[in-house]
Amino acid sequence: MTVFRPDNLSDALGFLSEAPAVVLAGGTDVFPSLGDRPAPPRVLDVTAVSDIRGIARDGDVWRIGAGVTWSELIRAELPAQFDALKVAGRQVGSVQIQNTGTIAGNICNASPAADGVPVLLALDASVELASAGGRRVVPLSEFVTGNRRTLRRPDEIVTAVHVPRMEGQVWSAFEKLGSRAYLVISIVSLAMVLRFDGRVVADARIAAGACSEVPMRLAALEGDLVGQEAAALGQVVRPEHFGGLKPIGDVRGTAAYRRVAVGTLAIRMLDGCGTRL
Repeated sequence: MTVFRPDNLSDALGFLSEAPAVVLAGGTDVFPSLGDRPAPPRVLDVTAVSDIRGIARDGDVWRIGAGVTWSELIRAELPAQFDALKVAGRQVGSVQIQNTGTIAGNICNASPAADGVPVLLALDASVELASAGGRRVVPLSEFVTGNRRTLRRPDEIVTAVHVPRMEGQVWSAFEKLGSRAYLVISIVSLAMVLRFDGRVVADARIAAGACSEVPMRLAALEGDLVGQEAAALGQVVRPEHFGGLKPIGDVRGTAAYRRVAVGTLAIRMLDGCGTRL
């Protein structure tokens, strides 16, 4: 097995251009997914690449480096639109996992139950990728294409996540339902980012996780929330708002249970938002 640990992005991309390799950031998903299979022949360890670290605002966009860990994100001073992402980060495994696991790793793993993806969808995030041939930016809604599948090419590295800056009064929240409070895979999860004009919803972004092959935005519910008073948001939720979801049944819950649960989460979160405001 060949393991290459460069300290700059150029060398990392050069290594990938020679032949495909497993990209290792935190390793919290890579190693468990191997199971009984042998280790990959080529590994690119990007933990020393400084180019993909740090969180900074660049004009109207927040740039979160692909190598930023969940613990670093949780400790960062960020506006209210990121509150939900911090809550999700605190539920990504144990503290040890949060210290090692990265934002980009959570995206690239492309699990339907990934905690970070629904929140980043609700934040309208995009994914920045780099190869020896150049860079490109892809909306997160297009980047994750299925269970464990993304648009990342073998010669590319995810270098950052871009999140548009939101002005005004913003409230964001994340909840997930599991068999216990921590260290658990989601049965369902829900992320919300709402912007208010006074006490009226001016913009709504809501995404559900673990209810389809990929986490999904709930466009119908978002549209019906705009223009509503904060005190009555939970009353807006209807079963048809979740008609586009295609949950599966497994050992954690049936498809029918997931449909009911995601609606209950939505009502509870929206009622809580009105109370807090």
